[in-house]
Amino acid sequence: MNDDKVFKALADPSRRKLLDLLFQHNGQTLSDLQIHLDMTRFGCMKHLQVLEEAGLLTTQKVGREKHHYLNPVPIQLVYDRWVSKYAQPWAQALTGLKYALERQPMEQKHTHVFEIFIRTTPEQLWQALTDGSITPQYYFGSSVQSTWQPGATYTYPQPNGGTFVEGEVLEIDPPRRLVTTFRALWREDALDMPTSKVTWQIEPVHDVCKLTMTHDDLVPNHPVTENIITGWSHIISGLKTLLETGQPLMTNA
Repeated sequence: MNDDKVFKALADPSRRKLLDLLFQHNGQTLSDLQIHLDMTRFGCMKHLQVLEEAGLLTTQKVGREKHHYLNPVPIQLVYDRWVSKYAQPWAQALTGLKYALERQPMEQKHTHVFEIFIRTTPEQLWQALTDGSITPQYYFGSSVQSTWQPGATYTYPQPNGGTFVEGEVLEIDPPRRLVTTFRALWREDALDMPTSKVTWQIEPVHDVCKLTMTHDDLVPNHPVTENIITGWSHIISGLKTLLETGQPLMTNA
């Protein structure tokens, strides 16, 4: 991730407005977004390209349309890198920005997409996602348990008892694709949440891997949903740091 690109992208008021529009309603098309800006369709498209190049949004083709989704991972990485180097007011400003991007009130179940490039191999990334001896270093101390077969269950136990998450393996294609159900269990108000779906997609790009994690069927305006999105930001940034440096993030310790 290029920090300069992130700061440059956030410096423009039109691009900040686009991010505001997306956290109000994620998954919008170019036409949906352009009507809110005093500029041409081409101008809006150029701003979206800058945000995408900075990693602040991802896109998915749905039929003939391209839908845009916020990606809070770069904000988390900037936070992780710089928070310890500046005085508390700066840290508070970065934290406020991060959580503003992660809050996404919506009127229906929605999808959240996380995307990041990691300097590793598909095999090493797959092992980090599925090996219970590795996951504690980035997944809040939890050692994942599963046979990783289609139809098998998986659990992320809490270090001090209880369970963070459980679910079922729907699809598995090592080291490229893993699809599971997701049931949050770490807090009482999560127990009435319906089961959602998580898809991990690994794509080699030259000497790095593009990791895309898609969380479908999230409930809008629910505190657990915001908790999930915040948690994924920590987990994915911690995974990147672990694979690229060999050391876990202190925030995931």
